[in-house]
Amino acid sequence: MTRQPLVARRAEELLGTAVVATAPVAGGDIATATRLRLSTGATALMKTLPHAPEGFFEAEAAGLRWLGEVEGGVPVPEVLAADAECVILAWVEQTGKTAVDSAVAFGRALARTHAAGAPGFGLDKDGFIGRLPMPNRPAETWPEFYATRRLLPYLKLARDRGAVEAEDASAIEGIIGKLVSLLPEEPPARLHGDLWNGNCLWGADGRVHVVDPAAHGGHRELDLAMLHLFGLPHLPRVMASYEETTPLAEGWEDRLGVHQLFPLLVHACMFGGGYGARAADVARRYT
Repeated sequence: MTRQPLVARRAEELLGTAVVATAPVAGGDIATATRLRLSTGATALMKTLPHAPEGFFEAEAAGLRWLGEVEGGVPVPEVLAADAECVILAWVEQTGKTAVDSAVAFGRALARTHAAGAPGFGLDKDGFIGRLPMPNRPAETWPEFYATRRLLPYLKLARDRGAVEAEDASAIEGIIGKLVSLLPEEPPARLHGDLWNGNCLWGADGRVHVVDPAAHGGHRELDLAMLHLFGLPHLPRVMASYEETTPLAEGWEDRLGVHQLFPLLVHACMFGGGYGARAADVARRYT
């Protein structure tokens, strides 16, 4: 590890601790990630993004802290510092192994995090998913929140960006009026909000840690739908231990597609390609 003076100096200002060395970390597609070795012997991760959207890193830090409040919940890295242009987290040492025992423990921990609940559907502040703004203004019910804060805003953005054809947009709009009958009533769960495989770190400590949340209060099937959409090692074992801890409402597997519409539309907005058409195909299964 060498030492990047500008990065090291900013980290030292925020941490009040000397940075001995720095090294770039590959993998991030939004922020620049740097590994820091501190004079205390600890290791940290610093994520930077010049001219970041207002509140970007503060939202990430707040989401991690909120998820981390849950005793026995999903592990998250400790937030060491955050400001308008960066966040510094405790380093999570990863392993190339995806052990079954870790998956089982993750399912239990995720169930506990969800069961910790939230004040309502939404959050007191808007957030981000990827680099996209994410509206969080609370709503009385989950179908209302999911329709007006998740599906319709990203469908409009996808259409504006040419990522969804008119016929496909109509198919997605067709599910809005059916959400009340499709989705079972549950109290708001404490959601990660962007729970896909890339945000699950298999730690050398034998635990699965989660990062980069888009945290808010919502229906727990949203997190589970994202895990199923993009895959996770040993996912059947994760789900079995989840249900042993907190059973899901009957028919949850048949409803996964409803909650997969949100991440599919987000991907359509960010990457285009076939995500818009894929979302429409999913919506047609329910209309």
